[in-house]
Amino acid sequence: MSDLVLMIGCGRMGGAIAKALVASHRVLAFDPHAAELPVGVERLSSLADAVGCGTIILAVKPQTFATIAPELAALGGPETLFLSIMAGIPLTRLADAAGANAAIVRAMPNTPAAIGHGISAAVPSPAVTPAQRAAVDRILRPTGALLWLESEGDLDAVTALSGSGPAYFFRFTEALIRAGMQEGLDGATATRLARQTFIGAARLAEAESAGLDELRRQVTSPGGTTAAGLGAMEGTIDALAGQVVRAAAARSRALAG
Repeated sequence: MSDLVLMIGCGRMGGAIAKALVASHRVLAFDPHAAELPVGVERLSSLADAVGCGTIILAVKPQTFATIAPELAALGGPETLFLSIMAGIPLTRLADAAGANAAIVRAMPNTPAAIGHGISAAVPSPAVTPAQRAAVDRILRPTGALLWLESEGDLDAVTALSGSGPAYFFRFTEALIRAGMQEGLDGATATRLARQTFIGAARLAEAESAGLDELRRQVTSPGGTTAAGLGAMEGTIDALAGQVVRAAAARSRALAG
């Protein structure tokens, strides 16, 4: 299997993967909309110039897939691995484009991959060999953790939970900033407090072996301020999280068409 990798799409997520790969692979990229590519990545002006790539990573927006689909079959060879990080495009549609016997892996990373702290979930097509599965491990390992799924249907929930998840945490932090300002803090102070609390809590959760429920209990004294704040969440936070994930999962299924 060739170490030559072709990125079709090299935006934020594709660029993060490409940046991690240049140390061990020759990486080509086709993305007419990318003003700059990561250092070491070679730009292609046409997909027709891509020859002999062992791995082809599909990192365009799902709405753009139809424009590149007609060219995929010509790019692949008997040992080519197609790795898609597009939300909502199922293995059947990918196989229609790449070939019925093509080796295809669908993966859903998230944006912390850009700093090596992401998590991806992946599902292979029947044609994927153990060596190709190991290649996906090597490709995605620098971006963070990787989970292999048994069912492709689980990817809609993965997309809604971890794929979209960073935006939920950012949005909640924005809400905390606004709430702090309503309590009299200036914007800069509220922002610094909320951002560092968000960052510190994430690092604590990573460093400690205790479960999230135990970490929550450790900061919650009976009758204290944290208990009062958590009490205001009860009855609403679980319902809201359910609505958020259901909406994102439904959109992922809709993209599959």
